[in-house]
Amino acid sequence: MNHWLVVPVVLPAFVGPLIVLGMRRDLLLQRAFSTAATAAQLALGVWLMVQALGGEVQVYRLGNWAAPFGIVLMLDRLAALMLVLAALVGLAVQLYAIGSGWDRRGWHFHALWQFQLMGINGAFLTGDAFNLFVFFEILLIASYGLMIHSGGELRLRAGVQYVIYNLAGSSLFLAALGTIYSATGTLNMADLALRVAQMPASDTAILRVGAVLLMLVFAIKAALVPLHFWLPSTYARAPGPVAALFAIMTKVGIYGIIRFFTLVFPADSVIERFAADILLPAALVTLIVGQLGVLGSRHLGRMAAFAALGSVGTLMVAVAQFRLPGLTAGIWYMVHSTLATAALFLAVDLIATRRQGGSQWLRVAPPIVQAGIVAALFFAAAIGIAGLPPLSGFLGKLAVLQSVRDAEGVAAIWAIILVTSLLAIAGLTRAGSLVFWKSHATQDAPSPQAEPDEPPHDATPVSAPLALAATAALVAGMVLLTAFAGPMMRYADATARQLIDPEPYIAAVLRDQEGVK
Repeated sequence: MNHWLVVPVVLPAFVGPLIVLGMRRDLLLQRAFSTAATAAQLALGVWLMVQALGGEVQVYRLGNWAAPFGIVLMLDRLAALMLVLAALVGLAVQLYAIGSGWDRRGWHFHALWQFQLMGINGAFLTGDAFNLFVFFEILLIASYGLMIHSGGELRLRAGVQYVIYNLAGSSLFLAALGTIYSATGTLNMADLALRVAQMPASDTAILRVGAVLLMLVFAIKAALVPLHFWLPSTYARAPGPVAALFAIMTKVGIYGIIRFFTLVFPADSVIERFAADILLPAALVTLIVGQLGVLGSRHLGRMAAFAALGSVGTLMVAVAQFRLPGLTAGIWYMVHSTLATAALFLAVDLIATRRQGGSQWLRVAPPIVQAGIVAALFFAAAIGIAGLPPLSGFLGKLAVLQSVRDAEGVAAIWAIILVTSLLAIAGLTRAGSLVFWKSHATQDAPSPQAEPDEPPHDATPVSAPLALAATAALVAGMVLLTAFAGPMMRYADATARQLIDPEPYIAAVLRDQEGVK
């Protein structure tokens, strides 16, 4: 067995408590250890991704117990890609939090950060449905603390709403797992796939109920309409770096949908067709609601939150087909949208940091410090999230449009994607012009007052260049994704092909322990 496979889970699980117990009063030491741990996760993720290039599914059996009796971690192309993406965004945003001073405004920021990454990494690596629930809870518990980091009345209110909504989702998750276990007698995903494929269609009623419950759980995590109510207020009220890290959180829900409905439930089965029939309309409505929210928002944080919602809708339009072209486009767009959403939240926080009063409301205000650099980063992130050339979002939307050309109602789908893109462009352009251009024309405009949920930002961040560089790194990621579009699209295609052919995955997980080293 490849023992490095467990390190993305064990490393943050070790560093988090170490920070709490041994470095509680030393912020410099916390920063050093936490940043080193996140960088190590990125390096390890890249190395594991290189190993996954050959297409072999690697399995790590905890305690050397054979599946389905023991817990397994697995690595394929999709899991490796998500590990790299999570660590890349996590490292960039963590450097931003250090540079902007956000990590100084509350207790245990870096410990919670490591627990968050532990939950995310575990969710991508686990091969067991119950342990997916466990890792979901770990990342959610950490996100609760990060959500209310630095306090604020409305932030605390949004945090309570976030906790209640996700606790309901967790309860639904347990009900879904119990229902599926009662029908199949297992929760190992590979074993589930084998048993579901062997079940007569007449005996799948309970299984279908469990599958629908599971789809609702992942839809909550992915914030698909009408289960999206928690996202706008949560992301808008969260600290900037936390909201940026949350860009990967919705992808965990989408990852769950991809994994279960390509592995566990057979292609062209009643369950998969039902999921596709439900998820595609939900994705289109999510796209419409998200981009209308971008156009109508009067608050930068809410605008970025609705942009994140719109990107989820675009991504799910491709994924919901559960076919090769759609999965290929979805995997590409998942990487792009995560980078673009995180960059947009950091750019919004940069604006608030430099605005008098720290306000994110779209009102005329005095010019901000370093307006040229911040404007460039904001508009680059806006171009990416809106899907305009020359950044990778344009190629991603073209791939999504191409993937639905044989779908029923293709004209309506194309029209919704294109019209909502125009709405997003209009909303983002309006926000940028108000913040960066109208402010220059009104030098004597009164300073806006800070809102209850927006604690005053430090007048002089610890390292403004580090915060700017971290945001620019995410924009650079979109540039590199465009420059290496060919190799990345080939990787996405190979990943999609691996997903729609689950037999090697099932064989790798369920093979006997004999010969396992």
